[in-house]
Amino acid sequence: MEARGSKSYQSLDMSGDNSEAQPERHSSRILKPCVLLVTCLVSVLLVFLVGTHRTPSWELLRPVGAGAGIGRKNSSSEAPNDRLLGGLLSPDFDGESCLSRYQSMLYRKASPHAPSPYLIRRLREYEALHKKCAPNTHLYNKSIEQLKSGRSNGPMECNYVVWIPHNGLGNRVLTIVSSFLYALLNNKVLLLHIPSDFTDLLCEPFPGTSWVLPSDFPLHNFLDFDKGTPQSYGNMLRNKVIDDEMLSGSSNATLPAYVYLHLPWYYDQWDKLFFCGDAQLMLRRIPWLLLKSDHYFVPSLFLLQEYEEELRQLFLERATAFHHLVRYLVHPTNVVWDYVTKYYRAHLAAADETLGIQIRVFHNFPVPFESMLRQVINCSLSEGILPAVNLQEWAAPASKTDMKVKAVLVASLFSGYAERIRDMYAKHPTMTGEVVRVHQPSHEGQQHTEQQGHNIKALAEVELLSFSDALITSAWSTFGYVAQGLGGLQPWILLRHTQSDLPCRQAMSSEPCYLMPPPYPSTHCSKDHGDAGETAAARQYVRQCEDELGGIKVFD
Repeated sequence: MEARGSKSYQSLDMSGDNSEAQPERHSSRILKPCVLLVTCLVSVLLVFLVGTHRTPSWELLRPVGAGAGIGRKNSSSEAPNDRLLGGLLSPDFDGESCLSRYQSMLYRKASPHAPSPYLIRRLREYEALHKKCAPNTHLYNKSIEQLKSGRSNGPMECNYVVWIPHNGLGNRVLTIVSSFLYALLNNKVLLLHIPSDFTDLLCEPFPGTSWVLPSDFPLHNFLDFDKGTPQSYGNMLRNKVIDDEMLSGSSNATLPAYVYLHLPWYYDQWDKLFFCGDAQLMLRRIPWLLLKSDHYFVPSLFLLQEYEEELRQLFLERATAFHHLVRYLVHPTNVVWDYVTKYYRAHLAAADETLGIQIRVFHNFPVPFESMLRQVINCSLSEGILPAVNLQEWAAPASKTDMKVKAVLVASLFSGYAERIRDMYAKHPTMTGEVVRVHQPSHEGQQHTEQQGHNIKALAEVELLSFSDALITSAWSTFGYVAQGLGGLQPWILLRHTQSDLPCRQAMSSEPCYLMPPPYPSTHCSKDHGDAGETAAARQYVRQCEDELGGIKVFD
């Protein structure tokens, strides 16, 4: 069925409608000069007021009903118009340069989770540190000279974590958030290598500075770093380049100038020693850490005793870590945001309720199309997310203007799922009398992470999914993890048929799963490499994921 036209934005009535009673015309010549004089004075006053108190653009673009969360209930920690997300965001930005930063809250359900005062303070402190140590500052250049020397005697005034992109958009966002939290816990500065396919996607998250690694970074081959790189932490341990004196924290030990942290899904038992106690103590003293991962490794940080108290203060609700940090860091550029808002106005804004459905079928775990479609429909009907249809009747054209409308946004590489769901609701009436309209922004057929245009569409669709009232996601999908985190949603996860006979299960929180963590509990940390220091208190917050038996996630 076609999208219903929307009137989501306030607009001036330019139609020339003369239904309002017009003021009487006074023929008195005596009054005309007075009227003209008063009109001129009022005009001058209005010009002065507008010139001195211009409404910000994000206010002018406010959707109708935004004062009440776009028609949603706002029983939350955030005021309906709190563009700073409870203090999470800094007010020190020009709203014009990144419209999404202060507008996204107008489209999403208001979050019931307040950031802790301690998290807010630490973010402001980090912003000051980042500005002091940003690229091309004196302290950055000083750290670069030390890097070029090849050796180090300990931490510098400014120390860094360099993020290396790996795999698709969802993986990248998850690892940016993970790397930032790791940098925050260790008083290091996060810098991102932005490849050409990732340019113009994200706004700068820190005021008055940049998180982009300069192109003249002296390690020219770091994009080739991988499992066999001699400078990886795992290989340096295996080859005794990092010795017991270094691990003990001896001030006499000469340290490497940098260490590569190899943490993708194919890391080995030596790389996994990163999550042991002695590794964290030593790596804190290394001025430059280059990190590559494709997973959300935050749950394993929660298991480290060294970080337990700091994480407790940062996140009073443990299972809000990703929700707060992804909203703090990820703001689409105006190019992406224009795509998002135009699609929202055209297809979603007029609906009474929106359901997001994210479908991902992996090559290494193929599912027949009909089986996947049946699972999606069974999940949405059995959980009451979508209304059942009356197969005994044919749908009549919608005539009532007061009928409840549900918009369904399908995100998939293929068009078939949306087409079949659309046909079902187009041909048969719903049992509840609701109207269901199905939309799909794109269907690329294949993932093309190497193409900037593909990534722009992907980020836009993640944002649109995060605006949903309810969300269905696919097991293992990092794309879905990002959407649920941005929206603070507890999705219904489409389970693999080997996991359960149920079509789906609702997640306990919006936290992503660490799909391929080191062994849990941390049996990989021997006495020789420092116990992870897991405590009973830490373990109660880290448990098995809903969508992966071998994965772990943070719970409350």
